[in-house]
Parts: sequence; structure tokens; C-alpha cells
Amino acid sequence: MEPMFLPDVEANPQPSPWATVIEGMQKLGREYPQIWHLFAFKPSATEHLARFTQEILRGEAPLTPGLRELIAAYTSGRNHCPF
Repeated sequence: MEPMFLPDVEANPQPSPWATVIEGMQKLGREYPQIWHLFAFKPSATEHLARFTQEILRGEAPLTPGLRELIAAYTSGRNHCPF
């Protein structure tokens, strides 16, 4: 996995579930969304973003959660970003 644009963010995770998940994925040699580094760097500042994402993708809406996930995956693919 290529390093992200903010190496100081990537190198300084704070104790959080995000830091734990990143460490686990790295040990397995698996790719993961690099935004997780931002979540781990400032967990209290990004809590709202995680809640927002979950609500948008899985909350009540005219589109099913599966269709919303498909749209997000397609958009990420078009942006050459792993989803």
C-alpha cells in the first residue's frame, strides 16, 4: 500500500479502535481505506464523520443500503480509491 499524503498523520495514531484495526490489517498485509489513519490520528474529531457515513450508507432512505454501497464502490473505483 502506498503511503498517504500526510505521513505525520499516518505515523501518529492515538489509542482507539481505529488504531487497533489498522494494526491488525497491517499485520495481515491487507489493504484498508487510508482515511482510517485520520480517524486514528484524531478520534474525537472524526467521530461525527464515522456516524455520518454509517447513517448515509445504512440509515432509512429511498435507496437500499446495498444500492448505496454499490454507488459508493463505483464512485471510489472511478476515483482509483479502494472502497
